[in-house]
Amino acid sequence: MLKKTFVTVVAATTLALTACGGGTDAGIGAGGGSGDGITMGFAQVGAESGWRSANTKSVQDAAEKAGVDLKFSDAQQKQENQIKAIRSYIQQQVDVIAFSPVVESGWDTVLKEAKDAGIPVILTDRAVDSSDTSLYKTFLGSDFVEEGKKAGDWLVEDSASTDGPINIVELQGTTGAAPAIDRKEGFEAAIAADPDLTIVQSQTGDFTRSGGKQVMEAFLKNTPDIDVVYAHNDDMGLGAIEAIEAAGKVPGKDIKIITVDAVKDGMTALADGKINYIVECNPLLGEQLMDLAAKVVAGEEVPERVVTEESAFTPEQAKEVLASREY
Repeated sequence: MLKKTFVTVVAATTLALTACGGGTDAGIGAGGGSGDGITMGFAQVGAESGWRSANTKSVQDAAEKAGVDLKFSDAQQKQENQIKAIRSYIQQQVDVIAFSPVVESGWDTVLKEAKDAGIPVILTDRAVDSSDTSLYKTFLGSDFVEEGKKAGDWLVEDSASTDGPINIVELQGTTGAAPAIDRKEGFEAAIAADPDLTIVQSQTGDFTRSGGKQVMEAFLKNTPDIDVVYAHNDDMGLGAIEAIEAAGKVPGKDIKIITVDAVKDGMTALADGKINYIVECNPLLGEQLMDLAAKVVAGEEVPERVVTEESAFTPEQAKEVLASREY
């Protein structure tokens, strides 16, 4: 099983580490490259958020630049679609398979099929819950527990001068997904330092803006006193903003909002004061993925984990960097 305690892997001579993080039914098609180099099968989660769209573009652009023949599929947030795509890649005898698991569990069978076929697997962005770490070569992505901890640490510090209970509602990501599990774990561990901080409602918004809005509308009806929203990604936070404004409240003031990702829409809301704090998760993993794929296919040793460095932003910091954001 992948451990929840991560370390940042620094390999300046081999990998350039960046700052963090609707297709058809598992539609598999070529995504660039000349076809005479490495062939990669990439099974993406879907297009559920601005972060995911930026991640997909990064992978596709990097594959084209590296001359990698990319076979791309969009799982539409369904595990069965990803498994179907991976099995298709095995049948096509690609050189390497990379994917961002929709959920953590249930991968051993198909990953063993890839291993038996001699096709190495790289996990990107999200981890799997498996006791057999030989089923994949490496993981490339973020420390989701640390992201949740950063969000909770900020709230503890921000609330230090406030007397009395502070009611938090949590917009969780997709049930069973690694970032949802880990961002919740890290946040809860951090706020445990202040007994006045309490999560009074917690429900999945499935990482989508519409889901965040719908769940927040229900929270506002069922919970009279909400002081803070903790959303596992920007898109759900942006949906919550819509619900809060529709209820006649001021997001960022009447109800403070903390999110994770730092995509441009989220950073814009942060700069406008509608969000109070964002923890970064850089989606631009494409170049790192292509570097790892080349090494894995060549039989070179690679780190078990390549964890990207991440920052975090206040409204003032967002204003300073917003114009230069790539996603």
